[in-house]
Amino acid sequence: MNSGRPQRVAFILFDGFELLDVFGPAEIFSKVPGLQVEFASADGEPVASSQGVKILPDTTFDSLVCDTVIVPGGQGTRALVKDADFLARIHKMASCTSLVCSICTGSAVLAAAGLLEGYAATSNKLAFDWATSFGKDIDWKSSARWVHDRDRWTSSGVAAGIDMAVAFVSHFFGASLAEKIAHDLEIQFNSEPDHDPFAV
Repeated sequence: MNSGRPQRVAFILFDGFELLDVFGPAEIFSKVPGLQVEFASADGEPVASSQGVKILPDTTFDSLVCDTVIVPGGQGTRALVKDADFLARIHKMASCTSLVCSICTGSAVLAAAGLLEGYAATSNKLAFDWATSFGKDIDWKSSARWVHDRDRWTSSGVAAGIDMAVAFVSHFFGASLAEKIAHDLEIQFNSEPDHDPFAV
């Protein structure tokens, strides 16, 4: 357990985000007493996921106050890695938080924003070559389910974000709570961060 516990976790929403990247981990975090979960978009307007479901955010990027920011993956990341304004805003948000996380191809966005330089990280294995083409001086882990390197947490594809979320809860709030949440949600936790069964 880590004494510097997060208190406010924010998911960054954009058109084409992957639903499970967000709401799998959000379900887990919502079970942690005292941990507030928020959703932010560029302008606070509803955002459509890759699956077509529209989500109404709680706040805007400019109004966001949190200690942990999480960037999901999804088809929308293909455009975001080339969106200089979005990358600058992500970089600014990250500079005001204690922890920066990504799920799936969200790590490509972090890399393109210069937020993984000097860190170890991972990404979706089916999009690994594409995701790892961004950024510099990044120690990409091709076989990892998730990677925790200091104040950065990155996961492999889609459902791997659920495993990372359980590990995140265990690290900051204790293994017993993490195990209870996983049990109550009937999650078969892949507990080995260095081994992704879907790695190629």
